[in-house]
Amino acid sequence: MKDYDIIIVGAGASGVFMSYELAKLDINASVLMLDKGAPLEKRQCPIKAGAKTCVKCNPCHIMNGYGGAGTLSDGKYNITTQFGGDLHNYVGTDEAMALMEYVDDVLCSMGGADAKLYSTASSELKTVALQNDLHLLEARVRHLGTDRNVKILGRMFDYCKSKIDMKFHATIEDVRLEDNGSFTVITDDGETFGCKDLVLATGRSGSRWSAGICDKLGIGQKKNRVDIGVRVELPAEVFKHITDDVYESKIVYKTDKYNDMVRTFCMNPYGEVVAENTNGIVTVNGHSYADPELRTENTNFALLVSNKFTEPFRDSNEYGESIARLSNMLGGGVLLQRFGDLVKGRRSSRRRMEKCFTRPTLQATPGDLSLVIPKRQLDNIIEMIYALDKIAPGTANEDTLLYGVEVKFYNSKIEVDKNLQTKVPGLYALGDGSGVTHSLSQASASGVYVGRILTEKYGGKE
Repeated sequence: MKDYDIIIVGAGASGVFMSYELAKLDINASVLMLDKGAPLEKRQCPIKAGAKTCVKCNPCHIMNGYGGAGTLSDGKYNITTQFGGDLHNYVGTDEAMALMEYVDDVLCSMGGADAKLYSTASSELKTVALQNDLHLLEARVRHLGTDRNVKILGRMFDYCKSKIDMKFHATIEDVRLEDNGSFTVITDDGETFGCKDLVLATGRSGSRWSAGICDKLGIGQKKNRVDIGVRVELPAEVFKHITDDVYESKIVYKTDKYNDMVRTFCMNPYGEVVAENTNGIVTVNGHSYADPELRTENTNFALLVSNKFTEPFRDSNEYGESIARLSNMLGGGVLLQRFGDLVKGRRSSRRRMEKCFTRPTLQATPGDLSLVIPKRQLDNIIEMIYALDKIAPGTANEDTLLYGVEVKFYNSKIEVDKNLQTKVPGLYALGDGSGVTHSLSQASASGVYVGRILTEKYGGKE
């Protein structure tokens, strides 16, 4: 067994920025970062190489590996506490904002300075939205683009690699808490590593694993939320007046029919829809690029309905996964339907898709989303599309495309203190896998925060 002072489980946004901060501060400690995915240069989705559909790589290159799920998904950093997580509830609003500003500075220093910083503050869009009962959340947005984001992460890896040991393709089978308070980490190939401080930075794809570790160690969790919806794709011209101004518009709407909240999420101007494999279940997401030559003629974004459950039901992730499995069962992966077909109560066929003016950027199976998504959520989504059509005419066109399903899992909100430490001394939980954050900016900020705390413990430059 090889011993370290600190082991970081997960090389996503929180793990990467924690390792960066530890390297920058030259911490007086030995550090190992483990991830079940591949190194950055080997993260290649087969769909990009010509595969027609998701082949269910294990693990998924889109979701796992150096940089985590954020690596190949648009590189969009929202500097705000209005959405994207609850980090400010633990560290304070001023500190959370300062950490996100610091993350932005690091990104710019690593090659992101040319990326435009957008803002929704004092935007005319906010006024127009309010006039139509839509609510635009305020944020500053740094859009790096998937292509630029990969280059930045490569530079961050080079910066850290001499100080931080990293091991990829390492799936952790078990974590043991020893009598002396140290931890033993056991991988699926039989390797064992010991450490004094263990950091769970597994991201959303590893939230189930983190939940299992917390259950084993008696650490409290809240499991009551999952977001279910669709990925909308339409001609970029429809949202051009919005995306050119603010790039990412986080719009919230309260439906008349059910009084439920629906929101836009992860807007990708001139982008493409992509498939993701989470625990063997194929869902959808979106990307966009900084390089104009890589842009498409479409814009895509998610419409999500938040579902919160009460006792006795506890496993909200299982609810979301069951809906995604049904979509995979009917479509062999992702289902695709024209909005016009949905509201007319008919499935989209290949013949109808051939006549569609909006060309899909992801090959998916034409079908009927009403056979997959529960009526309440689907009614909410349809009502939201008509509401958006008031500020972006053309959103409710017949040829607007809906991909299903998109699911955002928030399964385990792990109980941590103001230092993001659990009740087990030396065991920290941060990033999206902890339930504390739900965005690249806040996840990265949480990594910086815990990196500084551990540097104070072990000593370093500061």
